[in-house]
Amino acid sequence: MTTVALYARVSTKDKGQSTENQLPELRRFAQAHGYTVYKEYVEHESGGTGKRSEFQALFADAHLRRFDLVLFWSLDRFSREGALPTLQYLNQLQGWGVGYKSLTEQYLDSVGLFQEAIISLLATLAKQERIRLSERTKAGMARRRAEGLPMGPPVKSAAVIEQIHELKAGGFSNYAISKRLAISASTVAKYSAARTT
Repeated sequence: MTTVALYARVSTKDKGQSTENQLPELRRFAQAHGYTVYKEYVEHESGGTGKRSEFQALFADAHLRRFDLVLFWSLDRFSREGALPTLQYLNQLQGWGVGYKSLTEQYLDSVGLFQEAIISLLATLAKQERIRLSERTKAGMARRRAEGLPMGPPVKSAAVIEQIHELKAGGFSNYAISKRLAISASTVAKYSAARTT
């Protein structure tokens, strides 16, 4: 028997909307197909981030294979983070052996006719995102060079470097110095090494 998780979400900005508009239909669909409902994950938060309590709980339980299928009203109820992150969530579920289905979008079904098309779209979007990131990085570096700006991480002020040397001479570890000055331990190590050479 198939066990399903129901996910319903409305944003606090969605005036006049309620998850109670979604849940009865999701329950009806599950019952009509003989599914056992493991849990209802109900959220009243923006879908613009994955840092939603019920969304996180859903994925934690999916990872443990506590259900076979996630059923949601529509893709924009599931996530509004953009095409690539959303498709990556769906891909992650499938990687754990958990299917997904949108109640109102028949093409969004992990066992439907469009499964291969969705996987292909995910791969294409991921590739394009990598290309765009690489292009942005190269463009940023070229602009810095053209403006005569130094490359690499910013150089610390003479006062900070002197503090690093004083604390190091006082027997503090790189980690202790990094915490005290709110800088990385690698930065402390870099300037400590520069003093000893």
